[in-house]
Amino acid sequence: MKRHFIDFMQKMLDNDQAEPSPPLEGDKECWYLPIFGVYHPQKPEQIRVVFDSSAKCQGVSLNDVLLSGPDLNNTLLGVLMRFRKDCIALTADVQQMFYCFGVREDHRDYLRFLWYEDNNPDRNITEYRMKVHVFGNSPSPAVAIYCMRRAALQGEKEHGSEPKQYVVRNFYVDDGLTSVATTEEAINILRKTQAMLAESNMKLHKIASNSKTVMEAFPMEDRAKDLKDLDLGVDPLPFQRSLGLSWNLETDSFSFQVSHNEKPFTRRGILSTVNSLYDPLGFVAPITMQGKALIRELSSDQSEWDAPLPPEKEEKWKMWKDSLMELEHMYIQRTYIPVSLSTTQRRELHIFSDASTVAIGAVAYLRVIDSEGQCHVGFVMGKSKLAPRPAHTIPRLELCAALLAVEMYELIRDEIDIDVNVAKFYTDSKIVLGYIHNVTKRFYVYVANRVTRIRKSTHPDQWCYVNTDSNPADHATRPIFAALLKYTSWFSGPPFLTQTNSSEPENINFDLVEPHADAEIRPDVTVFASKVSGAQLGSHRFERFSSWKALNRATARLIHVARSFHEGADNTSCRGWHDCNKPCGTSELSQAKTAIIHCVQHEAFREEFKCLEKGKEFPKQSTLKKPFPVLTKRLGK
Repeated sequence: MKRHFIDFMQKMLDNDQAEPSPPLEGDKECWYLPIFGVYHPQKPEQIRVVFDSSAKCQGVSLNDVLLSGPDLNNTLLGVLMRFRKDCIALTADVQQMFYCFGVREDHRDYLRFLWYEDNNPDRNITEYRMKVHVFGNSPSPAVAIYCMRRAALQGEKEHGSEPKQYVVRNFYVDDGLTSVATTEEAINILRKTQAMLAESNMKLHKIASNSKTVMEAFPMEDRAKDLKDLDLGVDPLPFQRSLGLSWNLETDSFSFQVSHNEKPFTRRGILSTVNSLYDPLGFVAPITMQGKALIRELSSDQSEWDAPLPPEKEEKWKMWKDSLMELEHMYIQRTYIPVSLSTTQRRELHIFSDASTVAIGAVAYLRVIDSEGQCHVGFVMGKSKLAPRPAHTIPRLELCAALLAVEMYELIRDEIDIDVNVAKFYTDSKIVLGYIHNVTKRFYVYVANRVTRIRKSTHPDQWCYVNTDSNPADHATRPIFAALLKYTSWFSGPPFLTQTNSSEPENINFDLVEPHADAEIRPDVTVFASKVSGAQLGSHRFERFSSWKALNRATARLIHVARSFHEGADNTSCRGWHDCNKPCGTSELSQAKTAIIHCVQHEAFREEFKCLEKGKEFPKQSTLKKPFPVLTKRLGK
């Protein structure tokens, strides 16, 4: 480790990435970073020196006062999905990506560190400072990704859009993965990307491809480490690590590397074992689901992370853990289909969902018709989640599984970069199909929210019923041995997908199943309409007000609200019932005054109003007989 550490530091000094620190000027602020070395489990001979920007001094670290910047990274799932599109795959890496970008000179004193003078452990310790962005700084990823994309955008005019697209869309931090239709296209993209990035002090290397023609087009020093001393014409291509996946270049397939390390039979130990199986695309989701279910079962009564679990449960755990070794003999083809997607006539996405009391699951397949009319089906991704606690009813769980299928569809639609002609969804629950197709009943909140979410991205016509025996998502919700998974329909999909003459389930209009007995459906409520006769405004209401001004203002508010219901209302911001804070207008106050007086007159001179309406004379005892009153129009008429 000492030798690796010194060699790393020497290389950093030779590349002008660090420098001896000059004396500080006056009271200028600075910061010192502890340094330590780490090894990747897959690279025991390669050390990486980390500058610990999270180390605290008096309760504050450098990362505490730095802005991390926006998350500019592509999604890991998106990069892997696009990596599987075409026949020729290639990967590459930017050498020491963070070190490619300089730090302003007036900021370098915040990146000081202590090291031996002249990189000699026999000499005194002195102060150095970094001239480039370092591993461990929270802004480093955002800075590096932004600068690399900026270089790609500037180089697009000279080098074309293909290398720019490769950098912008198909890089995950410093790892670039993509797939193309031909070897010529692959070589062209890599060469142009190398030239484009070299103009900004970045070196694209560690190139790997499933095509020997592509590999032979590049010098030894640019190839991945395992490929440098390889006779490409004779030796088989080895395994490569691609964003955590094991990629066999010779067979162009993914495989799994299972950890053989023994873990203690504790909550921490079993969680570590389950999480060690890296499967972002859900190839073996039915197997990982069983591990998560065992964690829930074995540790439900145990609160301490490192306390031994009951011995009587250990046999069940050991049986599942030993079954993982079978995954090392499982190979999944990298490409979705054996032909290039660019030559296909039709592309369809079919997503299945299912649920049990243990878990909910969904799985997606790409179905295409090639130029010769042949049908091909490929596994896209799968997902399985433990059923929520406390336990829900089966219809609720099936609805959650349908929502999981919709979320999976949105992810695939946004990331795969393929124009899909049709997207269809399948479930074996007619109750859920009734919920999705329903237009007559109202649901309680739990079901209503999920149905609304499903219908936001899909149309009821896209949903079909599939028999449980033909539903591949069923494997994601029930226990299955790892050795038997490859013999199920999990990877291939149901038989009807592979038939060119479509015999798939019909997407008919599904009715609610026994709506009168379904606890999720709100009961029908009969509402009686009430008709008010007589005056709606009485003077007895005026007694609640202490002054004429308050009464007049309150009545004006009511008039303002009444006007807001009129279709021709000018103020679009005041519509319907609302609490308006705007001052009352002159016309509304005048109209309110008239309405109040009108109301009081009608109550005080009820008989006189009747006589005026019928054209009769006033009674002799009326006090209004001599003034000869005139009947005016009512308010609002």
